[in-house]
Amino acid sequence: MLAIGLEGSANKLGVGLILHPPKGGTAQILANIRHTFVSPPGEGFLPKDTAKHHRTWVIRLVKQALIEARVSVDDVHCICYTKGPGMGAPLQSVAVSARMLSLLWDKELVAVNHCVGHIEMGREITGAQNPVVLYVSGGNTQVIAYASQRYRIFGEALDIAVGNCLDRFARTLNISNDPAPGYNIEQMAKSGKHLLDLPYTVKGMDCSFSGILASIDLLAAKLEKESAGWNDEITGEVITREDLCFSLQETIFAMLVEITERAMAHVGSNQVLIVGGVGCNERLQEMMGIMANARGGSVFATDERFCIDNGIMIAHAGLLAYRTGFATALDDSTCTQRFRTDEVFVKWRD
Repeated sequence: MLAIGLEGSANKLGVGLILHPPKGGTAQILANIRHTFVSPPGEGFLPKDTAKHHRTWVIRLVKQALIEARVSVDDVHCICYTKGPGMGAPLQSVAVSARMLSLLWDKELVAVNHCVGHIEMGREITGAQNPVVLYVSGGNTQVIAYASQRYRIFGEALDIAVGNCLDRFARTLNISNDPAPGYNIEQMAKSGKHLLDLPYTVKGMDCSFSGILASIDLLAAKLEKESAGWNDEITGEVITREDLCFSLQETIFAMLVEITERAMAHVGSNQVLIVGGVGCNERLQEMMGIMANARGGSVFATDERFCIDNGIMIAHAGLLAYRTGFATALDDSTCTQRFRTDEVFVKWRD
């Protein structure tokens, strides 16, 4: 069976085509195309501007994906789209596009949970069997494990997501949003040397990032105010913007590693799967690997093709559900900004 997936819950518009062999086996990725709305440095992406971007690009991406996959409309069995969670206006643009294609092509719709899409794509690409999942992105931070046909949330951010924390600090430093603010912070952090003292807020398997963001913003303001910089109290060396990026990364990633390890101990798992846009960060993967190795476990992660929001993950998760008999009626093909991971009945898993 073949499905097309449309993803547009934030600033990335993705279209993907995936084929599930009739007798099972590894899914075949036929096309995975993405176009990103990039806002100016120091600014975030507004819902109305992002939605306009998606409306402008969606048709040409669908056409390009069909050409790249070398398939026709007749070969497609269903149209999968992101129902939520995400930003309202961009989600609505993609939902309307999916409905239009459904009517035009006479194909069934499948509404997909964005978070479940990340998880299922990560499992498919890495081969992880039953891992604890760390889902980290601009809008979500969750520690998840599968049980009784649900992806159960064992821990999460109590305020802002980890990716949102990084993105907002990039705006504070007026760092470019191209290709992504979090990626640019990662590159700057590689040159950092001094680990500054920042708030560390972990509560069981939950965590909080608003306090650390407020604290690092104050340090950035201090750095900007004092043109010559200020000296480290211990080494006497000058503190730089790179040191701020390094300190922020090290602290928030340590928090994520701690809550993930606690979840692993709780459910008795020795596998960790990192998904979501922040999961591309090599330093996060490295720190998680150190923890997992100490426990005799292993870490699974993907590269930017599948970590960052994409259409192929929506197509894959949607096709898994479609093969069990699930479909979304046209009247029910809505979108929602709030759609928790554990609301989805995972019928395709035992």
